[in-house]
Amino acid sequence: MASIKKFEELEVWQKSRDQANGIWELSCKGSLKNDYGLKNQINKSTGSVMDNIAEGFGRKGNVEFVNFLTYSSGSNDEVRSQIHRMKDRSHIDDRTYKNLLIKSNDLGIRINNFINYLNNSEFKGIKFKRKLKP
Repeated sequence: MASIKKFEELEVWQKSRDQANGIWELSCKGSLKNDYGLKNQINKSTGSVMDNIAEGFGRKGNVEFVNFLTYSSGSNDEVRSQIHRMKDRSHIDDRTYKNLLIKSNDLGIRINNFINYLNNSEFKGIKFKRKLKP
C-alpha cells in the first residue's frame, strides 16, 4: 500500500471500474435501457463503489480510508440487490445474472480483505507519518 501513489493503481478500484463499465454497457441495450429508475440507480450505485474507494484513498489516512471502503462495500451490496431486480424484471438472462453476481461477490470480498489489511497495517497513511527532526 505504501508504494501506491494513485487510487487508479489499486486493484480493488480497477475491479470496481470494470463492474461499473459492464453495468453501463448492459443498461444501454435491451429492456433495461427503458427501465429508467433501475437503470439510473444501478449506474449510480456502481459509480459509488469506485468513487468511495477514490475518495477514501485521497483522505491520506487508514481510518478515513476504511470508513470510505465500508461505504463502498455497502454500495456494492446495493448493486447486488439491483442485479436481482434486473433478473426479476427479465432484463438479463440466467447466465448474465450469475456472472454479474459472481463478479460483485468477488469485488465485495476484495473490498473486505482490503479493509482487513488496512486495519492490521502498521502503516497508517501519509497523513500520520512522523516528521523526522533535522
